[in-house]
Amino acid sequence: MLAAALRDGTAQRRASFEVFARRLPEGRRYGVVAGTARFLEVVEEFVFDDDALRSLEDFLDPVTLRYLRDYRFRGDIDGYAEGELYFPGSPVLSVHGTFAECVVLETLALSIFNHDSAIASAAARMVSAAEGRPIIEMGSRRTHEYAAVTAARAAYLAGFAGTSNLEAQRRYGVPALGTSAHAFTLLHTTSNGPDERAAFRAQVDALGVDTTLLVDTYDITAGVANAVEVAGPQLGAVRIDSGDLGVLARQVREQLDGLGATDTRIVVSGDLDEFAIAALRAEPVDIYGVGTSLVTGSGAPTAGMVYKLVEVDGIPVEKRSTHKQSHGGRKAAMRLARASGTVVEEVAYFAGEPPADLASLSAALSSRQLTTEFVRAGEPVGTPDLAAGRERVAAGLKSLPWDGLALSRGEPAIPTRMAAPRTYDR
Repeated sequence: MLAAALRDGTAQRRASFEVFARRLPEGRRYGVVAGTARFLEVVEEFVFDDDALRSLEDFLDPVTLRYLRDYRFRGDIDGYAEGELYFPGSPVLSVHGTFAECVVLETLALSIFNHDSAIASAAARMVSAAEGRPIIEMGSRRTHEYAAVTAARAAYLAGFAGTSNLEAQRRYGVPALGTSAHAFTLLHTTSNGPDERAAFRAQVDALGVDTTLLVDTYDITAGVANAVEVAGPQLGAVRIDSGDLGVLARQVREQLDGLGATDTRIVVSGDLDEFAIAALRAEPVDIYGVGTSLVTGSGAPTAGMVYKLVEVDGIPVEKRSTHKQSHGGRKAAMRLARASGTVVEEVAYFAGEPPADLASLSAALSSRQLTTEFVRAGEPVGTPDLAAGRERVAAGLKSLPWDGLALSRGEPAIPTRMAAPRTYDR
C-alpha cells in the first residue's frame, strides 16, 4: 500500500485512522482499554534501521526504501486514556497524519491494543468477582515469553495485586509476588522418603515466617500441620493448588485456627477464572492465583479491535462490507451519567462538533470527555500513568449499571450512539 501510494501521489493525503471494536467478545458487557502507554512509547522509537531496510530490498522499490529510511511519525494521536472502559464503536484511538505515516502503524497498534485490552478486560471481570480479595497474576508459563510481561502489566492495570513475573516488576513496577512450586518440596526427598518439613524449614530459613508454604504436595492436612510446626502460628500463608478448593479451604481454615494460626492466609490457585472465583466468594479464601485462564484465548478472547481509515483530506470515508461497517469521520467521544454517577450512554461525534442535543441532556445528565490528546506533530503531550490507569479502571467499574458487572451473557452495559453526521463539501 505504501509503495503504491508513493507512486500515484496519494501518500501525502491527510488521513485519520481509528482503532475500535465492532463488538465485544461473546458474553462480555464491557472492555478495558490497555496498551496505550506501550503504544506511545514504541511509536516514538519506531524507525527502520539498516538491517530492516536490507530485508525489504527484494520487494520494495528505491523510492519506498528511501521513505522508510527517513520515517518518523510526525502526526497527531488522540484516544481514550488507559484504563477507560470501552464498548462497541468506541473510538479508542485516533491516528492523524499523512496516509503514508499512518498506514505503517496498523500492525503495531493492533498487536498492542488487542493483546493488552483482552488481558485487562478478562482481569477486570476477575477483580469484580473477587470482591476486594487480592489476585496474583501467574500466567507466565502459559504464554509467550514477551507476552507474559505485558500480560502482567495489563492485569495489574485492571486491578490485580501483583505478578509472579520479575521482568514485569523491573520494567513496569508491577509488585512481584509468588510462592514456591511442588518441585521444591519434592527436592527434599531422601532414601527414607519425602521430608516435607525439611522443605518448609529451608524456605522459612531463607525467607522468614511471612512466606507462603505450598501444602498440597502430599497430604494437605499433614502439610498444614508441618507448615505451622516449622514456621509457628505467625506463618504468612499457605497455598492450595489442587482439589476441591472450596471444601479444602474450609478444612484448612479450621485446622489453622485450631493450631493458633488465625492470621495465616489461604492462597488458592489452579485453573481459576472469574466463574471459579465467584463460586469461592463464600469460602475462607484470602488470595487467588490466576494464570492460564487469564493469558490464553479461552479466558481472554481477542478484543477484536480494528484499525480503519475514517477520513481523507477532511472527507469522511467508511467501509460498507456486510458485518464489517465503519463510521466515517475523525471522532471524539463523551460518556453521559446520571447524578448518581451511573453511566447511561456513550456518544461518539465528529471532532470539534459536540452533539446538538447535548444542551438538552445536560439538565438531567452530566457528560465527561473521553478523548485525550497524546501526540501533537510527533511530540508526546502527556505520558499515561499506570497508577492513574488502575484508578480509572476501578472508577469505571463502579460507574456501570448494576447489571454491567454480571458474569452472565448479556448486551453491552451501555449503548454507544453515533451523533448525526456533519455535512461537507465534496
